[in-house]
Amino acid sequence: MITAQLGAAPRVDVEHVFPLPHAPRAVSTVRRRVQAVLARWNLPKDAADDVLLVTSELLTNALVHALPPATLRLSWVLVDGRGAVRVDVTDMGPARTSCEVDPDEHGRGIDIVTTLSARCGVDTRPGGTSRWADVLVG
Repeated sequence: MITAQLGAAPRVDVEHVFPLPHAPRAVSTVRRRVQAVLARWNLPKDAADDVLLVTSELLTNALVHALPPATLRLSWVLVDGRGAVRVDVTDMGPARTSCEVDPDEHGRGIDIVTTLSARCGVDTRPGGTSRWADVLVG
């Protein structure tokens, strides 16, 4: 007899994919599109605000620190039996830079993502690097 452990792995029910143009206004443009999807999903305002903030942080990270192209995937998953929105941004990996990052200006985004998500992580594969976060919805 084969038994499945429910909630052991995220289950993707609905997915929206957004390409991220490598341009200064890209984050705000994609954020508005994400906001429209979240409204159609009838997310509570607090949950939608958290998803939007996590989305902005992960998109900005890809735009500032990674090589293009980048893609955002938004989907429903289960986290310990509870519904969550997965925000997954895939890019082509870290951009090489000779500039030092000013800790007063950068570096707080991952703290925001970690605080607002039930779980988050980074997956590296031949097609790029994915940074993802699962935000609980209620």
